[in-house]
Amino acid sequence: MSMAIERQPARVKSDRFFFTGMALASGMAVFVGFSPSYFLRTAELPALTPLYHVHGALFTAWICLLIAQTALVAGHRTDIHRSLGVAGAVLAALVFLAGVAVSVETLRRDGGPPGGDPRNFFAVPMGDIIAFGVLVTAAVLQRRRSDAHKRLMLLATISLLTAAVGRFLVQVGMAGPIGLFLGTDLFVLIVVAYDLVSRSRVHPATLWGGAMVAVFKPLLYLLSGTPPWLAFADVLRG
Repeated sequence: MSMAIERQPARVKSDRFFFTGMALASGMAVFVGFSPSYFLRTAELPALTPLYHVHGALFTAWICLLIAQTALVAGHRTDIHRSLGVAGAVLAALVFLAGVAVSVETLRRDGGPPGGDPRNFFAVPMGDIIAFGVLVTAAVLQRRRSDAHKRLMLLATISLLTAAVGRFLVQVGMAGPIGLFLGTDLFVLIVVAYDLVSRSRVHPATLWGGAMVAVFKPLLYLLSGTPPWLAFADVLRG
């Protein structure tokens, strides 16, 4: 029992470094992935529509909030962290709605990899945003259990990194569904590895939250060629 008590402060300290570092890494992934098309967008590219401007602003605000919230916890300002919780929940809802809207708009303009069926590709952004919505909702419900809460919030954000990772892979000539999913799976594996090192076991929130990212999203993509999914996409396509 005494050894467990002694390990607790060390674990709390390592958690502060780890989750702040992962938030910063997520922010870096977003900046690198979206620099050519958003953050450092040149005048030669077509102007973005208002929907994409709103989506980009909300997405960026979410990443910034994650970094701020983890930094506040690391700096022992949990009072401010909790005060920002309501704003975070509202922002998450807006990110979810904007994500669904952009996904449907992309489907209607036949967006996706050249030569592919846009109805199949539609499963990728929808998988991202569904996993995000489920994980953020669970994180809010688990807000009094900090170990679960912070893991679910981080994994929810990791789910949103697919688009950023995908754009980076295109830049380095490694585009494709497998690379797309493996890119975000790497982030999940880092969380799993941290749990094993710091706790000697995988936290339940990491286990099922990671499965939402690493299993649910590829599974939804595999189902995107089935008649029910194609019929669903056709209805939304109009």
